[in-house]
Amino acid sequence: MNSKTVEIKDRKNMKPLDEAQWPSQFNLTVDHDPDDLWDDSRIIVNIGPTHPAMHGALRVVARLNGEIIEKSYSEFGYTHRAKEKLGEHRTYHQFIVYTDRLNYCSALMNNIAYAMSVERLMGVEVPTRAVWLRMMCMEIARVIDHFICIGINAVDLGAFSYFLYGFHQREEAYTLIEKLCGARLTTSYARIGGMAYDAPEGWEKEVKAWVERTREVIDEMNVLLTDNKIWRKRTEGVAVFDQQSCMDYSFTGPNARAAGIDVDLRKAQPYLYYSDVEFDVPLGQNGDCFDRYMVRLEEIKQSLNIISQCADRIQKGPIWSEDKRVRIPDKEVVHNTMEGLIHHFKFFMTGFQVPPGEAYSAFEATNGELGFYISSKGDSMAHRMRIRGPSVSHFQGLNQMIEGSYIADLVAALGSINIIAGELDR
Repeated sequence: MNSKTVEIKDRKNMKPLDEAQWPSQFNLTVDHDPDDLWDDSRIIVNIGPTHPAMHGALRVVARLNGEIIEKSYSEFGYTHRAKEKLGEHRTYHQFIVYTDRLNYCSALMNNIAYAMSVERLMGVEVPTRAVWLRMMCMEIARVIDHFICIGINAVDLGAFSYFLYGFHQREEAYTLIEKLCGARLTTSYARIGGMAYDAPEGWEKEVKAWVERTREVIDEMNVLLTDNKIWRKRTEGVAVFDQQSCMDYSFTGPNARAAGIDVDLRKAQPYLYYSDVEFDVPLGQNGDCFDRYMVRLEEIKQSLNIISQCADRIQKGPIWSEDKRVRIPDKEVVHNTMEGLIHHFKFFMTGFQVPPGEAYSAFEATNGELGFYISSKGDSMAHRMRIRGPSVSHFQGLNQMIEGSYIADLVAALGSINIIAGELDR
């Protein structure tokens, strides 16, 4: 078989990519002469949207000089599902299932936050047992979400064993959630005015047993990774975002508290019964990947304390408001009375009316401030709905966070701020 020599052209004579193919934010005619792109080690790479280190369908276009990121541009929108517009074309009850798909790592929290927003607009009072149950669900959701964040961040940097400890406890938590509503990931458990089902007998004791096991696992995880020399070298001083930068980009939640910003809506603007339980707000100082890791690790411990207190204080009682506007009639009533059948039919076919007005409710979700703005004109669907997902602000700050860093530090940075694509692309 005859071999054939292929002549390789001189790189200097190769034509760079058409400028129209570059992101307009790069403004190459100002930042860099396209004719010089082949004269040194500068290259443009696409990181994502399908790279496993991107934590979702995200794209970062980076201009590299060797391994240094000189400039970057973060792009999202690959999983946009128009949830806010769907909220204006579905009844208030129907929209509950869509909230699961925001931050799907802590779906229970989205359910409850949305339900509370509508309740605030309607003036609906929720029974005491339902409030304690909601707090337990929200803190369990916070724990399993933080397990995913710190575990996957460790996997991205090569610490796979660490992830398995948290993953096991997370699966046990999903089993507890499954006993509440029959679902594990996307729950649709909350209802406007209460909860869909009551907790089964003995569920609180099972939760407390899980809390004790999880505390032991957290201690093991702390010993395994926190003082690991490789881990600390990969995270300390990496992707620093100071207090001023956090303020400029509207950072909230653990990412802001890692820089020393002492704001937690559970204490600053208490809701549910958070003012009646004791817990601390962990704060960092440096705003780097390591502090973001430590804040989340400590928040897991605090959430376990809250769950344990709720399990001790919850009492028997109704889990749904008796307000007929939002209460779905019991099956016995539906099957045996004409009024109950009509009520059931109207509830699911046309929904319930919400008085005219507008309300914005903010909640301390796993990644920061989750807010629902609802404007009503008195119909069974929202006139306008807007959702504040914390990931939007955090992803916009990624460019400033990584420019001047190594490309490997981009992976550490993205994992540490915990971007959830479903919450980002609302």
